[in-house]
Formats: sequence, C-alpha cells, structure tokens
Amino acid sequence: MKAPDLAVVDDACVYPWTGSPEPLKAAAAHAHLKYSVVDFAHAKDRATLFSELDRGLKLPEHFGHNWDALADVLEDRDWLGKSGRAIVFAGCAGYRRDHPHDWSTLEDIFAEACEFWKERHVAFWVFTA
Repeated sequence: MKAPDLAVVDDACVYPWTGSPEPLKAAAAHAHLKYSVVDFAHAKDRATLFSELDRGLKLPEHFGHNWDALADVLEDRDWLGKSGRAIVFAGCAGYRRDHPHDWSTLEDIFAEACEFWKERHVAFWVFTA
C-alpha cells in the first residue's frame, strides 16, 4: 500500500492502513512530521488503552487518562510541536472488536484533532492498522 502525501494538510484524517508501517514512517520523515506508533496489542481495557497512548505518544505528565484530557492534549501546541504528526495505531483489531464504544470514542477524538489542526494548517494524521 502506498502512503499518502503527508505534506498535504487538507487530506489529513484518521485513515485505515494495511501493511507495513515503514512507508508511513518514510512519508512522515519526508513531510517533516513527528512519527509515533501506539501499539494496542496489550490494551485490554480503558486503563491500558490510555497507558499505551501515553507511552506511544509521550503525552505530558499532566495527562489525566480520560477522554476529555486526551482531547485537550491532542490540541496542545506544546505537545504537538511545530511540525505536525503522523501516528500509527498498531495492533488495534482486538481492542476495536472487544470495546467498540471506546474505539468509536477514540477515533472521534482523533478525527476532531485532525480537523482542529487542519484549520491551523498543521498536518495531523492517524493511521489505524
């Protein structure tokens, strides 16, 4: 699968992905975006979901491990940095299947963050693998 051009801010969104994350990593580097992977393979409940997000995204110490805190931190320029981000959600099939409501909430929060940063002309991509 060919990675989209991550420099095209208007296309940034939550995007389904199959295959190796390596093309995404290369595309992020080419677009000068921070690249992060969140591995949900060990996320069994909401607490471990937030722990994996915290670990993979290196969220600030004040991150409160709840939906509102996640939405707030994703729209924080200090956390995001100046260049934008490309995030890969790896191993998410099990969590998506076992916790559909939480997964839907998570995707909605990240989709809102994509729109928030798009309005500010900053690329914010999320790939669900």
